[in-house]
Amino acid sequence: MANRLTGKVALITGASRGMGAAEARLFVQEGAKVVLADVLDAEGTRLAEKLNLGQPNHAIYVHLDVTKATDWDNAVSIAERTFGSLGILVNNAGILSLAGVEGTTESEWQRVVDVNQKGVWLGMKASAPAMRRTGGGSIVNISSIYGLIGSGGSAAYHGTKGAVRILSKTAAAEFAPANIRVNSVHPGIITTPMVEPLSDDLRDRVASAGCIKREGRPEEVAYGVVFLASDEASYVTGSELVIDGGYTAL
Repeated sequence: MANRLTGKVALITGASRGMGAAEARLFVQEGAKVVLADVLDAEGTRLAEKLNLGQPNHAIYVHLDVTKATDWDNAVSIAERTFGSLGILVNNAGILSLAGVEGTTESEWQRVVDVNQKGVWLGMKASAPAMRRTGGGSIVNISSIYGLIGSGGSAAYHGTKGAVRILSKTAAAEFAPANIRVNSVHPGIITTPMVEPLSDDLRDRVASAGCIKREGRPEEVAYGVVFLASDEASYVTGSELVIDGGYTAL
């Protein structure tokens, strides 16, 4: 089905590469106007330029540090000034820490919480008023399978991704009267820059532990995000969409 997002305006964080970039590309293909937001300015600007070659004036890039409320307010304002409204938010930006409970320093814990958890909260807080002006909207928060299960490590990452899951449900209940839906997406291991620091052995073991014995592709997550952002998901809120190749099924 083509043009599933025609007439909609989306703000996607972490959009310069990886899953965020795949989401931005697919959103533009489906007719959305997209604000790409990231701290990787050169990569984000290049991607926006490429997207506009096929769909002129469908993408812009804005610098956004998700831990800063002022950056969020600026990004939402730019979306409304440039495209006239804001109806979709994809909280995709995130960082990984592999340390366990005892190995995580206080500063590392706070860094992961600020990006993965506080950033999601700030994004919803800044975007909700604009969505009310639009008449409703869809918020898609990217969590992880490790917001559903544990693994014996990555304590800060797991903690924040679990928080995103519950925060999404809380926001879904709060925003429902405004016709704003909120859902979380829980990818398994996906071939993105985030997993590049992991050893090949670890990546192979995680990928082979699922029903589908490989890493996922960013586009496979993006298709799920498009569904949740579209009117096809008009009765879906407060839910988790797991895209993990069957990892959590076993």
